Amino acid sequence: MVEHLPFKLLVKEKFDHLSAGQKKVAAYLIENLDEAAFKTAFQIGREAEVSETTVIRFSYSLGFEGFSKMQSRIQKQLLHQNQIDLSNTDSILRIDDKQDPFTKVIENEVHILRHLLDHTNVQDIWKAVDVLIQADQILIAGHRISHAAAYWFSYTLSSLRENVSLCSPTGDFYEKFCNLTNKSALVVFSFPRYANETLKVAECAKEQGVCLISVTDRLLSPVGRISDIALTTEENAETGTNSIASVISLLDLVIAGIHQKDEKRIYTHQQKLERLYSSYEVFNE
Repeated sequence: MVEHLPFKLLVKEKFDHLSAGQKKVAAYLIENLDEAAFKTAFQIGREAEVSETTVIRFSYSLGFEGFSKMQSRIQKQLLHQNQIDLSNTDSILRIDDKQDPFTKVIENEVHILRHLLDHTNVQDIWKAVDVLIQADQILIAGHRISHAAAYWFSYTLSSLRENVSLCSPTGDFYEKFCNLTNKSALVVFSFPRYANETLKVAECAKEQGVCLISVTDRLLSPVGRISDIALTTEENAETGTNSIASVISLLDLVIAGIHQKDEKRIYTHQQKLERLYSSYEVFNE
């Protein structure tokens, strides 16, 4: 299991069983994996604000024989995914504070979008695509700042298939959730500051055995840790704010995957929609 599971997913799987100090190490590694690949246990401990011994014990907790084995695994995975260049390990995006704010925003977006294409993310996107095609019903939820992206995804997905519902931000989750089956899926959107309402609905899905897909900023966010599939957008992003552009770009990848795999059903569904639009003059064209 240790040999074949991507490192970030291995950390996510073991996270709840780690000590408080080891969780600090886990969070640091997940968010700084390319840099940590070449640091000593002492350096990682200093960055994570724990002891060197805690870092070593963390490697044992993941199932490795020691810190060097864990680090070797990280290095091999990063090289395989072409995420780092050994000849220039300091080529990670650096943003000059003197740059104008618009340039900083654009460069952050470029950095985030490149991150979306790493091997692990692409695998998870295809998993989400398969779930969303096969589900008999899809319920989508997002509260506060996350509701805008949830609404966009619900509207777009509803144009591709039937039985897609969006939870109202004022609260009707449990009434809609009651109609789901073990073949249904719940998609939750959760970005900082994380809304407690979103975590509660995610926990409900896990307890009831409904497949949980999260769209969130990092793998170890509150909903990311418990999700069956976690789609992340902003790990390693040098920004203190959340980018709606990167979230929509991630969702566009999911929609593109559904288009590719479910073309016939989409065509039939959209033909029905177009007849309704035309009959009731929905759009001014």
